[in-house]
This record gives sequence, C-alpha cells and structure tokens, in this order.
Amino acid sequence: MSVFVDIAPDAGSPAVGGDARSGGGRWRGRLTRAVLPLLSVLVFGVVWQIAAASGVWNQTFVPYPATVWNAFIDVSTTHDGVRGYAGYLLWEHLYMTLRRVFAGVLIGVALGVLLGLVMGSVPWLRSVLEPWLTFLRALPPLAYFFLLVIWLGIDEAPKITLLALAALPAAAVATTAAVVAAPVGLTEAARALGASRSQVIRDVVIPSALPETFTGIRLAVGMAYSAVVAAELFNGIPGVGGLVKDASNYNNTPVVLVGIFAIGFSGLVIDGLLRAVEKRSVPWRGKI
Repeated sequence: MSVFVDIAPDAGSPAVGGDARSGGGRWRGRLTRAVLPLLSVLVFGVVWQIAAASGVWNQTFVPYPATVWNAFIDVSTTHDGVRGYAGYLLWEHLYMTLRRVFAGVLIGVALGVLLGLVMGSVPWLRSVLEPWLTFLRALPPLAYFFLLVIWLGIDEAPKITLLALAALPAAAVATTAAVVAAPVGLTEAARALGASRSQVIRDVVIPSALPETFTGIRLAVGMAYSAVVAAELFNGIPGVGGLVKDASNYNNTPVVLVGIFAIGFSGLVIDGLLRAVEKRSVPWRGKI
C-alpha cells in the first residue's frame, strides 16, 4: 500500500516565514532609501537655519531659509505687477536652460559615443585622438566660451556648442574604455563562429560596453550642467544660468540660491531618469 504525504508548506512553515522575512526586508530597504535622503535634507535645513541665526555672517551672504523660500515664490509668480524675474517665471527660465542642455548633451553624447566606438576599435586612431580629448576635458568651459562667442555670436549657437563640448569627452572616454575592455574570449568565439567585424561589434562589443557607456552619459550630463552657468553668461535670460549671473551682479543671494537649487534638483531628476533607462536597457549589469 502506498502512502502519500502532503508536504506543501502551510502558513506557519519556514518557507512562508522566509518569504515574509524577505518581503519585510525589501520594504525596510525601500523605506530606508526613502527616509535617509529626507533626513539629510532636514538636517541641512536645520544647520542652515542655525548658521543664518548665529549672526556670524551677514544676511547678504547667508540668508534665512524663509528668505530664500520667499524669493522662490516671487520668482515663480507675478507679484506687485512684476512677473517673475526679468519678466520670466522660474519655470520659463528652467525650460530654456533644459532645452539648451538637452540640445548640447544630445549632440555631445552622440558624437562622443560614436567617437568612442571608433577609437576603441581602431588602436592607431585612439593614439591620435586621445590626447586631444584629454586636452579638451582639462579645459574649463570659460576658457573657450569667449572664443565661441567671437566665432558664433551671442545667440544660442555658442551656448549649445559649449554644452556639447563639455559633454563629449566624458561620453567618448567612457565608451572607448568600455570597447577596449570587451571580453576577448567572447570576441574570439564570435569570430571563430564566422561572425564578421560588424557583427562582432554589434552583438558582442556594444552590449558589453553599454553599462560603462551609460555611466559616461551620466557624467556627460553632469559636465554639461556644470557648464550651464558659463554658457548663459551672455544673453542668458531667460535661463537659470542667466538668472544666477544677473542676480549675483546685485548681490541678490536669495535669488542666486533659488537658481542653484533649481539647477541641482532638475539635475537630480534627470539623473534619476537616466538611471531608470539604464536599468531597463542594461538589465544584466552587475549580474555577469
């Protein structure tokens, strides 16, 4: 006679308990990731309030957080017949800056990734171009912005060109390094199976290079953001960089801080979007 034993775990079995514990651990991890940034912002606000109230620094240099908040409201609305700052609301300044950054980054990253693929695949070309990329990467944006203004005028062309030149080296260097570091074993195996050079690049080199290339793209966006105030030195209004530059001329520290926070927070959002795209596009990162 056969005896069948039901071994399915019940609600109190270790397996279910393990699942519950793992689920609880995930929720605790998510909660921690959400709470810690908020806690750091709160601590920063408290330290800022204490520093402003201490009287060590003049209010021109370290205004109260409430003063900066009021400046944010003023720049974002129409008050006493005045529309925002210099006739534009904060979102209009931010829109113009983001449009310039997007155009510059798109051009710089596209050229940088393409250049990196070529440099990584052709050693002699890498030897020729790498010093020039290093030279460009070492230059601060202001070093060549005035030259771009002389060549291209003071409209949008020098701004977008500056942002593209700021973004290009990071994308190119990261892509070059990723292509050079492509697994030799996989490359040789593909060739042994009859793959052409273009197929090896498409099916082996590019997928293996994508994780580091995305890192380079994120760095390129950061470099472009760091150059945006320089790009908007001339004829930069509307634009957050132009807003910061103009407000600094009048020692208007609250508005300067509003512009800085606008650039920083929008940069965080864009970096988060890039991380989400990277996670979906390169799901194998860290797993192989």
